[in-house]
Amino acid sequence: GLRNNVYKVKDFEAAFAKHLGAGYAHAVTSGTAALKVALKALKVGPGDEVITQTHTFVATVEAILECGAAAVVTDVDWTLNMDQEDLARKITPRTKVIIPVHMFGVAARMDEIMAIARKRGIAVLEDTAQACGGSYRGKTLGTIGDIGTFSFDHGKLLTTGEGGMVVTNNESLYRAARIYADHGHEDNPAFPRGEDTRSFPGFNYRMMELQGAIGLEQLKKLPGSLAKHRANKAALKQAVQAIPGQALRFREIPDPAGDNGDALVFFLETPERAKRVARTLQQKGIGFKNLPDALNWHYAGTWDHMLGKAEWLKGRTLEDYFTQSGGILRRAIALPIFYKMDEARIATIAQELHTVLAGA
Repeated sequence: GLRNNVYKVKDFEAAFAKHLGAGYAHAVTSGTAALKVALKALKVGPGDEVITQTHTFVATVEAILECGAAAVVTDVDWTLNMDQEDLARKITPRTKVIIPVHMFGVAARMDEIMAIARKRGIAVLEDTAQACGGSYRGKTLGTIGDIGTFSFDHGKLLTTGEGGMVVTNNESLYRAARIYADHGHEDNPAFPRGEDTRSFPGFNYRMMELQGAIGLEQLKKLPGSLAKHRANKAALKQAVQAIPGQALRFREIPDPAGDNGDALVFFLETPERAKRVARTLQQKGIGFKNLPDALNWHYAGTWDHMLGKAEWLKGRTLEDYFTQSGGILRRAIALPIFYKMDEARIATIAQELHTVLAGA
């Protein structure tokens, strides 16, 4: 009554769940918080192992370590997402959760990953921070596994400035996530909030009402934004493919129809050439989407501060351990796709790329 029944965050949660076709959604302060809240809902703790992939933002591993669990990391393949064959090799009796990450708006190989997880009774948490609005064979990303997480920071297609969301079709997981993110409050209808019941400790990851209000308006724009990003990506790829004398290898996409159009990725023959090309493009004002300019924040092979003493390394360096991932990621150049990317800008990028490739 004090708020005249105005709850923008609850409205945003309901609208977001409906848009995704998910049963439940709970808004939190960030995509990183969403990962930790989801892991807590899955009862991850000391003694557990959680498997994720080399190509992700540091937040994915940070959340695992925050829960006291051990992070186990798989290589990526030419999708730049989880290599399902390496995943199968790295499962142990201690594996509690698998976290595939849909990088740059492209789905991981979810059919294969889900089959591996279901066969062994392991939960799947989809890190969908970079893939809001994407899909995989008709299913919205974030709703395929047991639970999914999203980020709404300033660099995402749907932004609330900062914020995140946990989504699931499992009511028990939803309740556990909501309770943990609100200091352990169970929202027991039999008691006022000041006398609310609690069963386990939590923390404060509540989204602000202001962010909820922004999210509601941004969600209305998401379909148009997705359509524009996809169209711009298709136009840029067509322009790049038309560059004479270059047979570029593009990223493998398991379901092209579900790509949200976040970035166009291609690979050069060697890391050395990729570095030369990237350096020259930057000098010409052409930017990147994390690869190669922010590789160290998105490649576990450089995370000695978090993984340098992991048991599975067995005395090797991270770079030596992840030769497959390093060999792929260090050859990659990711061109970002923007909503406001007109034909002239696309033509300029293709022309500059043509010039640089010819001289590198």
